Amino acid sequence: MTELSLNNIEKTFGFKKILNGFNLELKTGERVALIGPNGSGKTTIFNMITGKEAPTAGQISIRKGATVGFLSQMPPKYDDEATVREIIVQGKAKLLEVEAKLRKIEEKLGKCNPDQMNDLLKSYGQLQEAFEDMGGYQLESDISKVCGGFKISDEIMDRKFSTLSGGQLQRVYLARAFAQDPDIILLDEPTNHLDISTLEWLEEYLKNYKGSILISSHDRYFLDQVTNKTILIDRGKSEVFFGNYSYYLEENERRIMAEFEDFKDQQKQIAAMKASIKKLQEFGRLAFPGGEAFFKRAASIQKRLDKLELLDKPEEKKDIPLDFQISKRSGKDVLIIEDLSAMIGDKVLFDRANMHITFGDKDCLMGKNGSGKSTLIKMILEQSNAELLGGKIKLGSNVIIGYLPQEIRFENEDATILETARQFYDGTETHLRASLAKFLFYEDNVFKKVKTLSGGEKVRLKLFELIQKNANFLILDEPTNHIDIDTKEMLEEALKEYNGTLLFISHDRYFINKLAKNTMEINDEHIDNYIGNYDYLKEQKTKLLQKSSIKR
Repeated sequence: MTELSLNNIEKTFGFKKILNGFNLELKTGERVALIGPNGSGKTTIFNMITGKEAPTAGQISIRKGATVGFLSQMPPKYDDEATVREIIVQGKAKLLEVEAKLRKIEEKLGKCNPDQMNDLLKSYGQLQEAFEDMGGYQLESDISKVCGGFKISDEIMDRKFSTLSGGQLQRVYLARAFAQDPDIILLDEPTNHLDISTLEWLEEYLKNYKGSILISSHDRYFLDQVTNKTILIDRGKSEVFFGNYSYYLEENERRIMAEFEDFKDQQKQIAAMKASIKKLQEFGRLAFPGGEAFFKRAASIQKRLDKLELLDKPEEKKDIPLDFQISKRSGKDVLIIEDLSAMIGDKVLFDRANMHITFGDKDCLMGKNGSGKSTLIKMILEQSNAELLGGKIKLGSNVIIGYLPQEIRFENEDATILETARQFYDGTETHLRASLAKFLFYEDNVFKKVKTLSGGEKVRLKLFELIQKNANFLILDEPTNHIDIDTKEMLEEALKEYNGTLLFISHDRYFINKLAKNTMEINDEHIDNYIGNYDYLKEQKTKLLQKSSIKR
């Protein structure tokens, strides 16, 4: 059964057409990924489905009676005084309305005269039946189940919504969306700010969810785990792939190669037909008089040529030239942390923690939100306000650090892209502007002020700066935040080819699997080391859990 369909949708903003004949079908039980580069129209599609925007042309249909839940990338604002519990139960608004009506009738039943009793009891019975059908008697257990999965404790439930951190806010938004138990759930970047343990719980929850799901996400591992169908937005139209993200990658590559071969074959055919027309016309002129037959045959071929439906040349991705070079290599030991003990305020972050990174290593540092990952990086850079209680942090000889922080800022946010880039670029302005164009900062865009840039644009400018530095030790804190999938893949390829040493923090499990040779995890104030990527770490931890359960 079709739950949701978008037919021949067009959407124009000013003179720019974002969607041009876009189609989408979501059937009962399907879990569909909606993918495409930033600006391709993913959020616009969600807004049109929920009625926040209207299509310029085309039709959107939702199954009659189907309920829709929506997690927006830009969630609505709530009253600063509202508690988390009040926000979450708003997801059950219709049920709460029925419950309120039941309470009112109960009050009336205690005061009514015998003539009103039968009508009130009849209304009460109907509402009670509706209340039961809507799951009213299991409301608290349903909310408790969802909140438990998203690690929303009773203490958080009673807190004011306005006091929560970014990760806590995202978990509350998700809990509110799922508390509705909708037939169709729309998720726009649901994995933002979630740690890996919460992500894993969400993946299992979605795989067992009975409704239909439409997801837009830059988290490729998440899409692989959850979705069974992928819709690519390509030049305003949709292309459907009946599998998850990894299937899409393989199938899309095959389709592009096939399209390119078809395009080349047609170009050869067109060239051959034009050559024949030219020859026949020359023969016609040479055979004058009596060359009419040649001209007729040339005209016949020209008619066939005019009727040909020309194939578009497959669009090639615009690659950003991420080429991290090193000016000189460091010594064998790049970073040694021995028996590190540290705290911030009253919280102990590390208790005799150890880490050893050697030249050429590609290491990922993982851990729950608040475990001290970013603080440790800042301690290495001597930028942290943590109190060192014991141990040492030592950098090796000839180490040149290039650092990408999680929150990207530039020294002068009022400066333009060109002015900012000139500070770390050694070359003429002509060469600088040509180099910036390769990072997708074209023409007048270089005069945009840094403070007006999107998160993805700031990452691109910071990566441009890092490349100029020729650092032999890159330290990257959540480098895939704010960038689209295409840019992530370019960054992955560049870092795979990088000859220096890499230490990075990430929740992006796909990214970790591609790059990490070693994975380190902060646990209980210590650093556990695994010689492998995320999947290896997960496998080892599963084995340890199985062993401990057998011993019990």
